[in-house]
Amino acid sequence: METHKRILAILHIVSGVFLSMAMLFLSVFLTALLPFIFDQSETDVPRILEIIMPLVSIISTGIIILFAIPAIVGGIALLNNKSWALTLLLVLGCFQLFSFPFGTALGVYSIWVYAEDKKSISAN
Repeated sequence: METHKRILAILHIVSGVFLSMAMLFLSVFLTALLPFIFDQSETDVPRILEIIMPLVSIISTGIIILFAIPAIVGGIALLNNKSWALTLLLVLGCFQLFSFPFGTALGVYSIWVYAEDKKSISAN
């Protein structure tokens, strides 16, 4: 069971790092690209741009804070055998069930590892 916990921790760390990198890249890309796109438009672009630009940054930062950082912290804590880490990764895994296909696989694996761990604890 310890091997599965270690694998789960590493998968959540990798998932959190990739999510952070993707959200940062998306934020920087859209922040750099949107002004060029809106310059070609002839409508009320400055007002729309004033609304969209901060919204992109807020959403990407929120996703990083709510999902990526807890996944990295939970993975590191599980590698250090903290008692609360598996529960945190279970919650994050349940949120990842909606992210098909890799998030779904990680979510199912998180649930399975949690259930097997609790079953082995109750058997002792």
